[in-house]
Amino acid sequence: MLPDWLLPALITIALGLFAIGAIRRIRLWRAGRPEPVNLIAGLLAMPRRYLVDLHHVVARDKPMSNTHVATAGGFVLSMLLIIPVYVFGLESRWITIPLLASTLTMFVGALFVYRRRRHPPARLSKGPWMRLPKNLLAFSGSFFLLTLLASDVLPENLEHGVIVSVLLVGVILGLSELLFGMGWGGPMKHAFAGALHLAFHRRPERFGGGRSTGLKPVDLDGPLGVAKPADFKWNQLLGFDACVQCGRCEAVCPAFAAGQPLNPKKLIQDMVVGLTAGSDANYAGSPYPGIDVGNAQGSPHQPIVDGLVNADTLWSCTTCRACVEECPMMIEHVDAIVDMRRHLTLERGKTPNKGAEVLDNLIATDNPGGYEPGSRMNWAADLALPLMADRQEAEVLFWVSDGCFDMRSQRILRAFVKILKAADVDFAVLGNEECDSGDVARRLGDDATFQMLAKHNIATLGRYRFRRIVTTDPHAFHVLKNEYGDFGGHYDVAHHSTFINELVAQGRIKLDRIKRGTVTYHDPCYLGRYNGEYEAPRALLAALGITVSEMERSGYRSRCCGGGGGAPITDVPGEHRIADMRVNDAREVEADTIAVACQQCTAMLEGVVEPRPAIHDVAELVAEALVDEVLEPSARVVRAEVEEVC
Repeated sequence: MLPDWLLPALITIALGLFAIGAIRRIRLWRAGRPEPVNLIAGLLAMPRRYLVDLHHVVARDKPMSNTHVATAGGFVLSMLLIIPVYVFGLESRWITIPLLASTLTMFVGALFVYRRRRHPPARLSKGPWMRLPKNLLAFSGSFFLLTLLASDVLPENLEHGVIVSVLLVGVILGLSELLFGMGWGGPMKHAFAGALHLAFHRRPERFGGGRSTGLKPVDLDGPLGVAKPADFKWNQLLGFDACVQCGRCEAVCPAFAAGQPLNPKKLIQDMVVGLTAGSDANYAGSPYPGIDVGNAQGSPHQPIVDGLVNADTLWSCTTCRACVEECPMMIEHVDAIVDMRRHLTLERGKTPNKGAEVLDNLIATDNPGGYEPGSRMNWAADLALPLMADRQEAEVLFWVSDGCFDMRSQRILRAFVKILKAADVDFAVLGNEECDSGDVARRLGDDATFQMLAKHNIATLGRYRFRRIVTTDPHAFHVLKNEYGDFGGHYDVAHHSTFINELVAQGRIKLDRIKRGTVTYHDPCYLGRYNGEYEAPRALLAALGITVSEMERSGYRSRCCGGGGGAPITDVPGEHRIADMRVNDAREVEADTIAVACQQCTAMLEGVVEPRPAIHDVAELVAEALVDEVLEPSARVVRAEVEEVC
């Protein structure tokens, strides 16, 4: 056997080096801006977040989820048992048996990792990650056999010097990777950084089944955006370091698929390069499309743009949150991108293409198109819509949004008004008092203009009494619901698909069945991933007698239409158009009609060259199917009584 002092010495040295590396890593994170966290509460919450919340995401890939449980769980339990057994010499079968079980479990999990790494998917980073499964096997296998030898289970002749020497090499390799590397930047760094990232996550509301998608407010009297890595909050830097380079964000990113110069995984790794004052020369994953690896260099106090990334990389993002939704470490890519955009827009005035024009229009005319503000109600000149200024109160405030200036969106608005009137809903609109919600300004990084618009709208809404705001625009829906609260605007906000579905369930409107051939449904990002509404539009389609033929990318994995985050305004070129790819998804299920629930999605998908499926908002389909929509309330009561008797 090995000398009695050798294993304790090796383990102690490895633990010591890990501690030194961990302290060094923490100092790197602390270079970021302050962000208050509850240290004790975060550490206490971390095990559940790691074992439950994180694995809700990891479990979407069942084989890897089980592998991760076996490997990570086996390692944690093994280390907790190895220290008392091999460092302090504690001997007990109540420790030995669990140690054997944990190292064996880890070994089996590492075997699956090894098999996958032999032919890894393109999205997985290679390089140092290729050695990880081998060292996992070396660590678990060596300690398993050493524990068997120490327990006198194996024959004595197996204690031959060559065998023991091989086991010693395995121990050294395993400890080097799993402890030394964990603190000093090897592949296992994600385990240490990831656990602390979950404990001190800047969006703790995401855990326990919660949702947190609104952008964080900016203090306009302080630093505007992020110019260099040290400008990020310290727990954002910690989050970047937690990246496991699995590439799941890369696989779902619409900009990457379209050949635009963005890869969310590479972006996060470039932030780590800046954190550690290095270069991306050793990056072993997919590059940004059209940009070679090896050009990114930086440090915590050097500029990010044109040092670590190109500005076009930041402007390629549609803010669809597909990367965030898919990330098994729950990293907030979109927050980081918008933070960097804020610096470009607010400090440097460098919003590309039509960005500056749109922002100027929002300031001058309160709408991105620069239309005359007094023409907001022209689309409804023949509808005699009630105004809040005249009514002062209503059950529902219909937030029209800037679709009022677009002829295609006006058809959606008119369809929704038809439904409201058919259901005898007590509603009113702000008319010319309504301003843009500020969504586009905020995604482009102009928080100053966003806050100006938000505060104006909040003051206007404060003059009236209403129970609920309803809108056909998921972007306005999101901002009103999730971002106005930071400025005192707290409202009950519903998307029109949800509201119409409630009217159907309450029997306030009756629908006929319609025929549209094969119908698929496109989930808008700001309705689905941002706000968790996937069922209401599908329920409406079912009420119309439509069976949805789902695209491969649907629900929380829906592909973006390409219209969010100001992407049509910044217009960064790529190899394909995102909207074309989305329509191709619909063609694969032979759809005749794509049902949507967003004015922006409608515009983007209808911009695809024909022949293509017809594009219709759910409100248009429901308005088409209305039965007896003009019945007076008294007649509706009589009809309900007759139907009840029948």
